[in-house]
Amino acid sequence: MERSVFHIRLQNFEIQAERILDASLRTRPIAVISSHHQNGTIIALSTEAKAEGLCQGMKVSLARKISHSALLMPYNSTLYARMHHYVTRIVTNYSPLVEPTVLGQYYLDMSGMEAIHHSKTQAGYHISNDIHGKAGLDGQIGISANKLVSHIATTVTPEKIHKINTGDEPKFLAPLTAEVLPTVQEQSVQRLVRFLHLKEVQHIQTIVANEAASLVLFRKYHVKLAMEAWGKDTSMVTPPAQKDHIVEQTILKQDSNDEVLLRAVTKHLAEQIAFRLRYKQQVARSITVAVHYTDGYKFNKTGSAAQNDNYTVSALCLDLLQRANRRRNRIRAVVVDATDTKPIANQLMLFRDTGVKDQSLASAVDTVRTKYGFGIIQSASHLNIVR
Repeated sequence: MERSVFHIRLQNFEIQAERILDASLRTRPIAVISSHHQNGTIIALSTEAKAEGLCQGMKVSLARKISHSALLMPYNSTLYARMHHYVTRIVTNYSPLVEPTVLGQYYLDMSGMEAIHHSKTQAGYHISNDIHGKAGLDGQIGISANKLVSHIATTVTPEKIHKINTGDEPKFLAPLTAEVLPTVQEQSVQRLVRFLHLKEVQHIQTIVANEAASLVLFRKYHVKLAMEAWGKDTSMVTPPAQKDHIVEQTILKQDSNDEVLLRAVTKHLAEQIAFRLRYKQQVARSITVAVHYTDGYKFNKTGSAAQNDNYTVSALCLDLLQRANRRRNRIRAVVVDATDTKPIANQLMLFRDTGVKDQSLASAVDTVRTKYGFGIIQSASHLNIVR
């Protein structure tokens, strides 16, 4: 059976949500900001605000100088989360396999649904009209045989429904900028792509077609980059209930690049991850620390922890933070994501093990936190930043 994956992107999700809540904003220039502090930044903005010279990532202090008529609205996470969840419930009526990602974006596995919806394009229009009718939101839908190409379709095409037939993926990707491929965002690959002036995907396709040359240039990224350049992706649409991951995140009250503060925040998130892993009696074979900058850029690094005590998980996360934070820009949020979890198998040691003390301490702290709440016991470093 031929695979069919839909990617739904509700453009300017935050702006659309605000305008649904308050109809008087529909013609006004508005921008959603991280905070009203002068170092806050614009997260999303309307076309009217763009016409006045504002742009995503711009400092609030500069935005106020450029435009006096634009309304700067604080980030309403509760509203956006509820709207996102509501749309998830709407699209679940069309497929049992729905994967919500970031706000306003969803993957649907529509394989084998042609008998119900007659055609993939018609199904796309049904879904789009249903979202607009029930939630009042507009967007684009990309249709292809995999998640990668469908996602790129909604990124680069303004059409309401855009379908890429199976086998046409390389032709569709060829004229697009190289940056649409996820692997090109890797720092070493990005540097090489810019140095070689590989501006379009077709230039990368030419290089990866020569496997020997591509291996020399891209090394460990060759296989992944080659698959992306030809529009191949084997990842499955995974509903949230089937994802074995634990996520903790902190949005800073004020954008900052203070290393002491960032390490304290990351350590606190790591302790929450470790606490939840111990509660499930699991370890995470993959832990990712992602830093989100005020100008919209995001970098992340991934490692593995063999144990689930606070010391092991915190040490790994702090190391990943140091490797991921490669810029001098202020940071808005830090996210720690533990995936690929498995049951922990504790093996008795023949000789004295120093790690036993860490596990005993963690067990004692967990008993108190389980009874009175996680925040009842906090590290001194985290207490200093929340005062």
